[in-house]
Amino acid sequence: MTRDAVTDVDGTRRPLAACLFGVPGANLNLGVGALRASTLAGLLAREPGAEVTVFDDGWGQRRGHTFVAGRPVPIGLAGARHSRRYHRPESYLNMRISAALGGLGNAGLARIDAADVVLDVSGGDSFSDIYGEHRFRTVAWPKRLSLLRRRPLVLLPQTYGPFRGARLRAEAAALTRGATMAWARDPDSFAALADLLGPDLDPSRHRQGVDVAFGLEPRQPDEPAVEFLNGWFDAAPGPVAGVNVSGLITRPEGRTQFGLAGDGHRVAEQLCVRLLDHSDHRLIIVPHVLTPHGTDDDRVASERLYTTLAARYGERVALSPAGLDPHQTKWVIARTSWFCGMRMHATIAALSSAVPAAIVAYSDKARGVFASVGQHRHVADARRLGDDDLLDALWRSWTERERSAAELAVRTPVAVARAAAQMDEIVAVARAEYQRRATVGAR
Repeated sequence: MTRDAVTDVDGTRRPLAACLFGVPGANLNLGVGALRASTLAGLLAREPGAEVTVFDDGWGQRRGHTFVAGRPVPIGLAGARHSRRYHRPESYLNMRISAALGGLGNAGLARIDAADVVLDVSGGDSFSDIYGEHRFRTVAWPKRLSLLRRRPLVLLPQTYGPFRGARLRAEAAALTRGATMAWARDPDSFAALADLLGPDLDPSRHRQGVDVAFGLEPRQPDEPAVEFLNGWFDAAPGPVAGVNVSGLITRPEGRTQFGLAGDGHRVAEQLCVRLLDHSDHRLIIVPHVLTPHGTDDDRVASERLYTTLAARYGERVALSPAGLDPHQTKWVIARTSWFCGMRMHATIAALSSAVPAAIVAYSDKARGVFASVGQHRHVADARRLGDDDLLDALWRSWTERERSAAELAVRTPVAVARAAAQMDEIVAVARAEYQRRATVGAR
C-alpha cells in the first residue's frame, strides 16, 4: 500500500509503529506465545516495514524476532511490570509518574507515545478479577497508559470478565469504553462484552471475532526434532491421537482451586490406555506450558504419563520433543487425527488445523471457543463430571472424530478467514492514525 510516511519533528520519515501488550511469559506458555506470534505475523504480513515493540516481563530494551511466512523478522522488546521496584523504568507506576512529569526519558513510555496503535490481548482470558486484584492491575495498566497518552487502543479478541467485584468491573468497563476497538473471541465472550458496556455498546467498535491463534502458521521443527517426529509419524499407518496434559489441573492443588470433580491425570491415563488397548493406533503427548520448577508445568505431568505408557506400549507412544515454539507445536498437533487437550490453545491449534478435538475444561471459556466452530459438544466440563463421566465424554469425542472432521472441513476455513479479516480491520486502525499524523506533520 502506498501512502505518505509520517515525518517526525526533525524532518525524518518513519514507518508505522505498533506496541503489543498482554503476552508475558510467551516463551514458556505456548498459548500466550501463539497469541503473540499470530498477532505479530498478521501485522507484519500487512505492514512489512512496521516497527513493533512487544512489552514482556523482561528487563530493559532488547531486540528479538518473530516469524512471518516461516522467516525470522526483527522486533523490539521492552520490559513492563506491575512491580514494587518503582525506581525501575519497567515499572508501570514509574511510567505513570514519568508521564505526569513529561516523560523523563522513560523508554517504554516513549514507545507507547510513538505508537500508531497499541494492541492488547490480556493473555486471552486475564481481563478479569477472578485471579486476584494484582493480576487485574497488571492487565489494566497498559490500557490505562495507552488512554492516558491518547494512543489508539485495540483490545484484541479475548474474554471479558467474569468480575466478582463492582469496583473492578466499573474500572474494566471504563477502560473498554475508552478503547478505539474491542474484540471478543467468541459468542459467549461478546455477550460478556455487551453486558460490561451496557448502552455504550457500539457495533462499529465492539466486535465479535475469533481467537487470533486461529491464524497461527504451523512451521516444521528444526533438526533433530523434525527427523524424530517424521520418523515416528511415518512409521505406521492409521490414526494418531494427541493428548495434552495440564500441570495446572492435574495436581491436587489445581483440583481444589478450580473446584474439579475428578482426577485429571487419572482420566488422561485411562483415556490413553483405552485408546491403545482398543486398536493398534498410536498416541503422542504434547506439553503446552513449560515452566521448569513451576507448579503448573505440563512437561512434568507429560513425562510422568509417557513413562507409564511407554513401559506398556513401547514405541506406539511418543512425547513431543522439548524446545518447540508455538508454530512448531501446531505443526505436531496438525498431524494428529484427534486431539484431547487440557490447555485452551493446544486445542485451538487442533481446531484451527481442522483436527477434531475435545477439551477437559476447568472454566467457561472453552465452550465459547469450541462453539465458534460448531464443536461445543466436545467440551467436557471437569467441574461437573466425575472421572467415569469425563472419560465417557472424551471417548465419545474420539469415536465421533470422522463426523467432527467433516464439520471442521467446512467451519475451520471460515474461522481462519475471519481471523484474517479482523486483522485487516485492526491494521486499518493503525493506518488511519498513521495517515492522521502524516497529515498533521505535513501542515
